[in-house]
Parts: sequence; structure tokens; C-alpha cells
Amino acid sequence: MSIGLDSAAHTTRVISDTYEAEAAGFTGSPSFMADGRDLFAEPGRAPGIACRVYRTSDGLAGLPGRDQLRRALLGASASND
Repeated sequence: MSIGLDSAAHTTRVISDTYEAEAAGFTGSPSFMADGRDLFAEPGRAPGIACRVYRTSDGLAGLPGRDQLRRALLGASASND
């Protein structure tokens, strides 16, 4: 199901050390960002090099659920309109 972001640009960034993680506010991999904002930010989570887990309807997982990601992207897109 398309959410109308087919022409949106995306990039992949490699964070290779703690300094870069702190400078970017990176709290683990994989992270999903829109306009520099972490779509799944958790208050108080410290930046660093780490694996990241997401709370999904099926429990903790290495990726957010497809519907979670869709809602987060739609929310980020709507806030930029």
C-alpha cells in the first residue's frame, strides 16, 4: 500500500563511532529519521553505537512493524505540510 512518498529521497548513513553517534543523536541501528528527527525516539535514551529494538504488537523486534513505520512516515510527512 503506497503512502504517497514514492518520490521522496532517502539516504543511508553509516555511524562508525561513539563521537558520530553523539553528534547525530543516534540511538542505535537501525534508526529511521525524517528531516533529522528520529521517528521512534524514546525520551532519555542516550546516543551510542548499539543494536536497536522496537516495541511491536508481537513484542520486541529488530525492526518496527510495517504499519508502525507507515504511520510514523505519514505523521512526519503531515507535520511538514
